[in-house]
Amino acid sequence: MTAATAETLTSRVWRTLATVVDPELDEAITDLGFVAGVQVRLHDDRGHAVSVRLRLPTYFCAPNFAYLMVADAHDAVLALPSVDTVDIVLEDHFAAEEINAGVAADAGFSGSFPAQAGGELDELRRTFRRKAHLACLERAVRKLVAEGWQVDALSAGRLGDVPQSPERESLLRRRAELGLPTDPASPLLLEDSGEEIPAENVAARLRFAKAVRVSIEGNAGLCRGLLHTRYSRMAEEVPS
Repeated sequence: MTAATAETLTSRVWRTLATVVDPELDEAITDLGFVAGVQVRLHDDRGHAVSVRLRLPTYFCAPNFAYLMVADAHDAVLALPSVDTVDIVLEDHFAAEEINAGVAADAGFSGSFPAQAGGELDELRRTFRRKAHLACLERAVRKLVAEGWQVDALSAGRLGDVPQSPERESLLRRRAELGLPTDPASPLLLEDSGEEIPAENVAARLRFAKAVRVSIEGNAGLCRGLLHTRYSRMAEEVPS
């Protein structure tokens, strides 16, 4: 493997990891600083082996959230062309051994924690996707209000009314994840079930969406601070 090939594939791995999000914070694990390193080497004549090191803000971060990120990172990187094997290693976490082994063996969350898990994490993932949709909807609505829309008029708004912007792109992705329509003519204000939000419920629903968005952003800020403090302290403790 030439240096140029390794550099190109390493860059693709980092871009792919940027599509993996913390399920609770709805931000890319790369933006949050959770990816500690990526290593690519030639595995055989057919493909490459990729190793990724992940780290989290605290030793006791919820193992179900951690499992989702490790599993999603594994699946995303393994799907890259020319990648033959993937080793995702979660470091400095109380359940790292179980999570790393379970993801490597494709055992699922229940198989990784047979004595504790009550099932797989599909419903948990859906719950956080619904919260992410609400937060993205509130951001898109705030953009419209800043441009002069009145709250009373939002019930008649269409997805196409949201101008091209990061807020629009995020909302489209979250709607697609929930199976909601993404065509410009579809109603802007939809429940997670796909039903339109009645005009009389718009104000209350948007207040709730704002609370969800503020909570997500606040938790993300807290996690960034904890991660920085944790690993800055570890670096200071390493003997020179």
